[in-house]
Amino acid sequence: MQEHRIALKNAGRINPAKIEEYIAADGYQALETALQTPPEKIIYELTQSGLRGRGGAGFSTGLKKKFTSEASCVLLECMRYIICNADEGEPGTFKDRVIMEKDPHLLIEGMIIAAYAVGAEKGYIYIRGEYHKSIELVRRALESARDHGFLGDSIMGSGYGLDIEVKLGAGSYLCGEEITLLESIEGKRGYPRIKPPYPAEKGLFDMPSLVNNVETLSHIPAIIRHGSEWYKCIGTKHSPGTKIFSVSGDVKKPGNFEVEMGTTLKDLIYGFAGGIKNDRAFKAALIGGAAGTFVPVSLIDIRMDFETLKKNEAVLGSGAIIVMAEDKSVGEMLHSLMRFFEHESCGKCVPCRVGTRQLRLLMEKITGDRSVKSAVIDAMLQQSELLAKTSLCPLGQSPVLPIRSAVKYFRDELEYTENL
Repeated sequence: MQEHRIALKNAGRINPAKIEEYIAADGYQALETALQTPPEKIIYELTQSGLRGRGGAGFSTGLKKKFTSEASCVLLECMRYIICNADEGEPGTFKDRVIMEKDPHLLIEGMIIAAYAVGAEKGYIYIRGEYHKSIELVRRALESARDHGFLGDSIMGSGYGLDIEVKLGAGSYLCGEEITLLESIEGKRGYPRIKPPYPAEKGLFDMPSLVNNVETLSHIPAIIRHGSEWYKCIGTKHSPGTKIFSVSGDVKKPGNFEVEMGTTLKDLIYGFAGGIKNDRAFKAALIGGAAGTFVPVSLIDIRMDFETLKKNEAVLGSGAIIVMAEDKSVGEMLHSLMRFFEHESCGKCVPCRVGTRQLRLLMEKITGDRSVKSAVIDAMLQQSELLAKTSLCPLGQSPVLPIRSAVKYFRDELEYTENL
């Protein structure tokens, strides 16, 4: 059983601090091809490839670029921006860090191609402040790219100019959401905006802006080099390409594994991650991080792609897979998630500010006799569904996912959970 690497193709094979090694590994060839191609053809090719956002939403990357390139400006002087979301605040996810630390030029090349396609003149890579090594290597890579003519006023003599700089986050989970991230880059507090308008129409500094995830951008050079038909032959019909899964928890070999979309959960756990520690039985996996869903042993053969998971009321999310062995408590995990959501709520909207606290308190009430627990579980599920319908941003809309799946598959266990 082997990985199928696109975003991680150079990881461990080149020195990330030396641009010469990236160039020797066919680096920046896709950029050279792109700069000789009309921007609209690049957008068409990306749309045809079926590449979907790898940050969690799964929206068509090509369509996102199309909307940004066609957006009109409300001001006389229009400037378009490209932003790489490298915040990676989802618990259990550590894939973007590996790309930035093992192959930062792949990210930069993909970002330049995307910027050229939408006509962006300025770019930002928004990295969480705790990623010290990532920040250092990406900044060094940007300097090397400028020195070699891949950034600046006329990239590779094409007449197209772009500059990119690093912006640091301050540890807010909410700033991993694209609208809130834009507020942070502008120097404001990390509060979400009301959508619409979307970033493609009115983004950074009220200008059309393209926001993509690290992993998403890292797929672009390969698509430009090999074509959309090549990319569509990988993965599934509706979820083409590869996905990096961050597998952690009760496994023997935790880590990042880049595999074709549609690979089963069982293969990821028992094949790539080596199985459960101490040969215990598999109980559940939390897929997608805190804003994800619990999957029981009955679904261990489920295929990991957008459509299959959606049909089973699960989510792919950012690709986090937190594995739980037979002796682990779903109730304790759910309690930890509710504390996380309460802590990370920005407090801008009342439903989330009050609701996340109520969910945490309800989890702590799961004690006493079974009849009381059953009523509390019902109340928690109802509260989370109300929160999903009334909250301003995805943070308040997310607790319903782990709660609903935990209640669906592990209600009996929750009713017998000890005092938290």
